Amino acid sequence: MRIDLTDTTASEVNKALRRGRRAIGTPAVGMVLTLVVVTDEENAYDSIKAAEEASHEHPARTLVVIRRHPRNLRERTLSHLDAEVRVGSESGAGETVVLRTYGEVSDHADSVVLPLLLPDAPVVVWWPVDAPEHPAQDPLGALAQRRITDLYAVERPMEALESRIRSYTPGDTDLAWTRLTLWRSMLAAALDQARTEVTSAAVEAEAENPAAELLARWLEARLKVRVERVITDGPVVTAVRLGTAGGEIVVDRPEGPLATMTLPGQPPRSLALKVRPTSELLAEELRRLDADEMYAIALRGESPEGERAHV
Repeated sequence: MRIDLTDTTASEVNKALRRGRRAIGTPAVGMVLTLVVVTDEENAYDSIKAAEEASHEHPARTLVVIRRHPRNLRERTLSHLDAEVRVGSESGAGETVVLRTYGEVSDHADSVVLPLLLPDAPVVVWWPVDAPEHPAQDPLGALAQRRITDLYAVERPMEALESRIRSYTPGDTDLAWTRLTLWRSMLAAALDQARTEVTSAAVEAEAENPAAELLARWLEARLKVRVERVITDGPVVTAVRLGTAGGEIVVDRPEGPLATMTLPGQPPRSLALKVRPTSELLAEELRRLDADEMYAIALRGESPEGERAHV
């Protein structure tokens, strides 16, 4: 069910949500969080689709904030809110409200979002593109326990990564880090089997890849060795090599969904290491609402209190 509202208010949006729930006989008590998606018109469709797919694992009220850029003098002086309320089959396993803000309303989107948050439920803010330089100090980011950005969505990812390091606040995370979950799990499994000290390491990836830099920083922090950055044709991270006294541990994925793991004294084995869609990455981040300490370690490139850490 869809309800369109023109030149409306947050109060009218709440009334439309109640109306929609009554019409389809669905209560709001099954939703576990509020997901605020801050995007532009160009990326709205893909962002909403990813959020709705993630809601099948985490039923949520999804508030999509689209700040409309003025095209003429009239729109620059216009200040109002249009909304589209989706409930039932139109909104995955929760509710979706698309909020298009114009004029001064765009500068105070938090005042529109605040009355629409689920009571006594966690809030997560996701910027698919154009994340603020300091997410925790953004008016919308300040409402949230978790703030999700994506270094893959910026033109200069390595510069943006340095900005993330400077502005990090507990609760921040980035989908470039989430994309490494399978890599980190595979490397941890390899070291558990090899049970030997790592003396050198290298990460092979395409140039200017933020996930590769985060992976290298994480390995340096956890293994206390210098990690060499090796540029390849990609795509993304293509291999990790860990040198040990008994030989080299290698996880190699030049292309496709399969990787090859090689351990000293053992034959190579093939393992699944696919590139996951955004909806899966988002669903993974919504599973935990506490601070991501491993992401903080990867950003800083050091372990807490300088301790010897393990992958």
